[in-house]
Amino acid sequence: MKTMNRFLLTTMTLLALTLSSCNEWLNILPNNEQVTDNYWKTRQDVEAVVASGYYYMRQAVPTMLVWGEVRGGALYSSNSQHSYLQNFNLTPSSGICNYASLYKVIGMANSVLKYAPSVTTEDETYYESVMKSHLCEAYFQRAYCYLVLVKNFREVPLVVEAFVNDDADYMTPKSSEADIIAQIKDDIEKALATGAAKDIYEDTDGYTWQTKGRATKWALYALMADACLWNHDYDEAIQYCNYILDAPEGDTSFRPRFMSDMTKWYEIFYPGNSNESIFELNWETHMSQTNNFGSWFSVGASSTLKVTDHLKAKLITETDEVMANSIRNGWATDGRVGRMIFGTFVSDAADQTKYGTANYLSVWKYMGTDIADRGNTRPAQDANFILYRVPDVMLTKAEALVMKGGAQSWQTALDLVNRIRQRAGLDSVNINVSETDEMVMLDAVMNEWTMEFLAEGKHWYNLLRMGRYDKGDGVYKERFINEIIESNQTTKDEWIKSVLMDENAWYMPIPYNEISVNENLVQNPYYKTTK
Repeated sequence: MKTMNRFLLTTMTLLALTLSSCNEWLNILPNNEQVTDNYWKTRQDVEAVVASGYYYMRQAVPTMLVWGEVRGGALYSSNSQHSYLQNFNLTPSSGICNYASLYKVIGMANSVLKYAPSVTTEDETYYESVMKSHLCEAYFQRAYCYLVLVKNFREVPLVVEAFVNDDADYMTPKSSEADIIAQIKDDIEKALATGAAKDIYEDTDGYTWQTKGRATKWALYALMADACLWNHDYDEAIQYCNYILDAPEGDTSFRPRFMSDMTKWYEIFYPGNSNESIFELNWETHMSQTNNFGSWFSVGASSTLKVTDHLKAKLITETDEVMANSIRNGWATDGRVGRMIFGTFVSDAADQTKYGTANYLSVWKYMGTDIADRGNTRPAQDANFILYRVPDVMLTKAEALVMKGGAQSWQTALDLVNRIRQRAGLDSVNINVSETDEMVMLDAVMNEWTMEFLAEGKHWYNLLRMGRYDKGDGVYKERFINEIIESNQTTKDEWIKSVLMDENAWYMPIPYNEISVNENLVQNPYYKTTK
């Protein structure tokens, strides 16, 4: 905690820009100066720190991506540090456990929440409505980062005050998962209660990039639904999903909408900021901003993140179904249908002949410009990273309905799953909801999470939720462990089972560099005997 709090103490001041354009917002870089009481004088000062929160969220993407993927067995990593995570060999000294990037975002958000209100008395052009809008963004940034931390560590220090002087108490203990979830929900509720959370941002560049790249009320709804599902608050999760899915159509509503046209799926990722997007982190290469996705997902053996054999088989099976449906229904056969050939290359020599693609399978959604031109990759490493899009909300609602129970709820859940499958060019799942069981229904939802959101940083958390649904009989826990065993290809099955039987091992250890300087931090019990 000491290193984290020293960062919070030296929260960066930023150039006082008008921040009216995408380039300015995306190119904000912090200077090594302390944000003290004397800093907060103008609207531009506040906007600069809000922008820096997004900057550090972008910096955290590699961490969030690896945390959300490599343990789940859909992707595996060739990076030696990542192997400790995917092989369940973590120790507190493993560099991949470092959570400092997320606390940097939290530090920025805490500063805005503390100081932005006072700026209205310093700058007469800083209207209260604008100030409250900035608070909404800060609440979102803080709440999102704490939800990521809860999903990975379960218990972490809950810091909600800005550290601005040497008198601050750095010895912050961990808070319980329940307390952190309560804080997340409180942050979102406070943001929405201001009435200042935006439907849409308007600026000289048009609204698209800001409406997708800054927190809106839609992003707050999606985040709340995510937190509620994680906390098993099913009715509340459904309620917040419906705020997005059931919002009225019309000129006055800019809510994100499900893109039902199967030929448009790739536009979600290139050029990005589609109407299906709820919130995504933007990069601008001509401003020297890159995310290194080119090396992470490069085409061929050099890729850092590769598709496992287990998932590869599923991708090819699904691609066969899409291609068969294309022929039967007279759809385009150049790959411009559904998500599989859009999202991936196919794998071996036989498939190369069959589909006209290279003899490897690589995640394509971050690499390509168009599926019809699979020989060309993006000219720049500037793919956006989507935190939430409408199918997230649809599947969150579907999963909550499954766990809530009842034939009517299950039918609605199945309808949501099948809308996503139909957009993918696939046949509907046919389940008699009056004669099935909860596990079958949950499997249908989980399969869509896996196939629709490949490499979007969600797979591990989806599987972990399954384990957390266990009702004391071990059924869901066993299913969760078996899913990992079946798909992991980098370590032994017996090891995975022995580790994951201890539920404390489902979460990462508090980093050694934090716990070694904070006597009030207590290590995750599974890692207490490790260094």
